[in-house]
Amino acid sequence: MPDDVREVIIIGSGPAGLTAAVYAARANLHPLMIEGVDAGGQLMLTTEVENYPGFPEGILGPDMMARFREQAERFGTEFVTANVSKVDLSARPFSVWVDDEEHRSRAVIVSTGARARMLGLESEAQLLGHGVSTCATCDGFFFRDQEIAVVGGGDSALEEALFLTKFATKVTLIHRRAELRASKIMQDRAFANERIEFLWDSVVEDVLGDQTLSGLRVRNVKTDAVSELPVTGMFVAIGHFPNTNLFDGQLDRDDEGYVLTKGLAGETPATATNIEGVFACGDCVDHVYRQAVTAAGMGCQAAIDTERWLEAKAHEERSA
Repeated sequence: MPDDVREVIIIGSGPAGLTAAVYAARANLHPLMIEGVDAGGQLMLTTEVENYPGFPEGILGPDMMARFREQAERFGTEFVTANVSKVDLSARPFSVWVDDEEHRSRAVIVSTGARARMLGLESEAQLLGHGVSTCATCDGFFFRDQEIAVVGGGDSALEEALFLTKFATKVTLIHRRAELRASKIMQDRAFANERIEFLWDSVVEDVLGDQTLSGLRVRNVKTDAVSELPVTGMFVAIGHFPNTNLFDGQLDRDDEGYVLTKGLAGETPATATNIEGVFACGDCVDHVYRQAVTAAGMGCQAAIDTERWLEAKAHEERSA
């Protein structure tokens, strides 16, 4: 391989990518991480993180990501703070471009993450992390003994609502239709839970509050009647977008756009994609758990899979 070809390039810098960088750097793979303009992933939008092991007092999401990055950098990871403009995974070495600058590598780890679908309100964006959340598992604890709302009508929304009843005194599920899209078993559980109320045929028009959320302005889509819902939290559960458009026509993805990996299939590396030498981890793969700790675990897997694959290839080349 030419001197300008790296062992591995990591695309994306959330918990998965940065953990992969720590492991890859400690394995002397000298990784290059192209971290993106919005470096750090979804945790950069999270205020307090209390469910990551090792932080009994909790830690701010951005502070946690800064620690992840510092650790990866300490072991020799190089960073490019820009977005990848295109990739060519059709032949090795692989090519990854940042604007007109080409970077080449023997292996690639994809950790581009996902982003939650939002309602698109300016007030919603302003209060994200201050009463507005997209993750009940992450933030539900902060709403103990409060009245909150969940927006959505699918399985994810009902899962969020049911989970939040462990903390909130009342959970109002706001749905734009008169019936839910969720599976029957999830509907039965939600209807049977006395802490869940339903606001049908309704959409959120505005999120109220200055520094923290104090209520929602809700409109009935059939009558156009507008009312205010006095809640201190809103959980948006209308789905996620995996950040994988960059790999159109190259990596196999499911119908929702998540990268398909091999899983724990015998001798096949868990994080391997359909292209040999390309591995994927984190929320661009996982639409089930979507937690920082599971993403970090997958990042560890991806780095180990990459290291073993590179060593096997080097052995083949030496033996040829």
